[in-house]
Amino acid sequence: MRVAVITGANRGIGNHWTNRLLENGWIVYAGYREDMGGLGVIEHDNLIALQLDVTNTDSIEKFVENINGNVNLLINNAGVPDGRWRNLTEIDDEWALDVLNINSLGPVRMVKALYPKMLDDGLTKIVMISSLMGSIDDCHMGKSYAYRASKTALNMFTVAMKKECIEDNISFLIFHPGWVKTRMGGDRAPVDIEESVEGMMKILENHTIEDSGVFIQYDGQKIKW
Repeated sequence: MRVAVITGANRGIGNHWTNRLLENGWIVYAGYREDMGGLGVIEHDNLIALQLDVTNTDSIEKFVENINGNVNLLINNAGVPDGRWRNLTEIDDEWALDVLNINSLGPVRMVKALYPKMLDDGLTKIVMISSLMGSIDDCHMGKSYAYRASKTALNMFTVAMKKECIEDNISFLIFHPGWVKTRMGGDRAPVDIEESVEGMMKILENHTIEDSGVFIQYDGQKIKW
């Protein structure tokens, strides 16, 4: 059976990914930082919900030790917003560093820790949940300094890792999931979680290693860096 790892799986986009992959016959190792949230109501033999803090290497190592066999899919979904700072004077240095630690370095830590479990005979896929706000080309209004920077850094980490990992048949997708109705996205967001995840799943299913590192929206539209 195919095995997936999902970070930030207790709510929102990560929780919907979890449900859909379980429906499609995957074994899912679902990480949550503090509370199980939506994972607590899922009754499925193929769900293994485990505590996971992507900023803590000990937590990551303990999580990985519980995985049996190889991993075919990693979805780096865990992420946090910043303070929606409107100008430079509002930027909180410690908060900004926390955002970068979770959003940019967290996924890199997960790839490092899981790498030995990705070296099987088939294609392993790694999904990075990024954002249009990480696009330098699209940064017309500024603001949200740390969140934007964290997603831009994530994109660069991913493209750099792609160069190394392609030799081991590991491929990357960088997704903008859309402005989605989640706790982070808010009620004004125009995209439902179902629409976003279904779109990303379709792209994932058709993805080949030749397109590794692509920056793409949930509806298939490619995004400028």
